Amino acid sequence: MAIELLVTNSALAVQGDPLAGWRALTAEQRYNEPGSGSVRLTAYPEVMAQLQPGNRLVVIRDRQVWMAGPIEVPQDYEWDLEGAADPGEVTVSFTDDLARVAGYLTYPEPAKTWTNQTATTDIARQLLGTSETIIRTLVDENCGPGAIAARRIPQLVLDTVAGVGTVRTLTTRMEPLLDACRKVAVPTNIGFRTRQAGGQILFGVYAPRDLSGTARFSAGLGNLRKLRFSLSAPTATSELVMGGEDPAQQVGAGEPANTRAYVEVTSGAQASWYRVEKLVQSSGKTDADGELTQDGVLALGNDNPQASLSTETVDTEDLKAGRDYGLGDKVSVVLPTGLTVLDVVRRIQLTAESPDTGEKVTAVVGNGDTTTSASLVGTVRQLAYRLGQIESRG
Repeated sequence: MAIELLVTNSALAVQGDPLAGWRALTAEQRYNEPGSGSVRLTAYPEVMAQLQPGNRLVVIRDRQVWMAGPIEVPQDYEWDLEGAADPGEVTVSFTDDLARVAGYLTYPEPAKTWTNQTATTDIARQLLGTSETIIRTLVDENCGPGAIAARRIPQLVLDTVAGVGTVRTLTTRMEPLLDACRKVAVPTNIGFRTRQAGGQILFGVYAPRDLSGTARFSAGLGNLRKLRFSLSAPTATSELVMGGEDPAQQVGAGEPANTRAYVEVTSGAQASWYRVEKLVQSSGKTDADGELTQDGVLALGNDNPQASLSTETVDTEDLKAGRDYGLGDKVSVVLPTGLTVLDVVRRIQLTAESPDTGEKVTAVVGNGDTTTSASLVGTVRQLAYRLGQIESRG
C-alpha cells in the first residue's frame, strides 16, 4: 500500500508538496488516548519551510487518512561531517488531533472566560445523559464549536451522533478533559476519537464491535508475534466511598444535618483473594444520581487483581487493521496453551522504513501495562494454571 505524508497548517490547508525521501516512519493509533508518531527527513530548505510550529502532519495510507495531528517536535535537526550528508537530517515527532482535545480542562462554567468564573463558591459542572451525550457536550463546550471563541480548536466539529452508551451522571471541575470523558466511557465500553475529513476535524463517539468470532489471531494463522502475561493480588476489594454533606438538608437554626452519604462497592475478587479496604473521598457528591457508586466502580477498575496480558499481532492478507478490525474492537487470541482469550485492540502501529520498502502494521491486543478486567484476570489465572500443569507433567 502507498503511504503519503502531507503538512498542513491548523486550518488544514496543505503547505507544500508531499514530503519525499522520508525514512523510519512510525504512526501509532491508541484507544481513547492520543496517538504518536515520528519520521526522519532530509533537511532540504523546502522541507524545513513546512516544518513550522503550529503545523500538522497527515499520514495517508492507501488514499485514506491513517493519522493526522499536530507536529509536536517540528525540527530535531542533526548534521555532522562524517555522518549525515548535506544538508543534514531532521526528525519530526507528531501526534493526532485528539492531543489538541487533551490539552483542555473542564471549566466549571464553560460559557465564561477563566477570569470570570464565579468566585464566591466552588462550582462544579454536572451533566446527566447518555455516555455519548456527556462526552460530546464536554468537548463541544470546552474546545468545540460551542466553546467560547478563545478556546475553540480550529476546524473541530462534532461527528454524527452514534446513539451509543447508557445513562450516566458526571460531576467535573477543572480536570483534564479526556480524563472526564474516560470516566463515562470506560464503564459503558465506548470509544471516542478524532478523524480528518476534508477540511474538518471530526470528534465522535462510537461503540467498539465484538469481532471475536471473525477476527482471530494465533501462531498457526501466522498473525500472532508475541505474548506476555502476569498476575498479582488486588490493591483493594472494598471501595469505601465517602460523599460530601448535602447542603440542601438542614436542621434547626441553620445547622447542617448529618447527611454525608457512605457507599461500599465490593469486588467479586474478594472471595478469591481477601478483603482489602480503601477510602474513596468524593467531596461535594451525594448518591442521589448514583455518582458515589460510580466512583467506587471506577476505583475498582484500578484496584482489582492486576493482570497484564499483552499480545502483538501482525497484518495478513486475511486480516488487516483498519479494514477488518479497529481500535476498541474485541478480537480472539489463541494462546500456545490452546486457551482462547477475548480482549480489546488497544493500539495499532504503522511502520515503514522508506516509501520503497513496504510497510508493517502491528496491533496490541490487551494491555501492555496492568489491567483489571475481571474476565481477563480469570483468563490469566487459567493460563497460569495450565502452564503449571504442563510443567508438572514435564
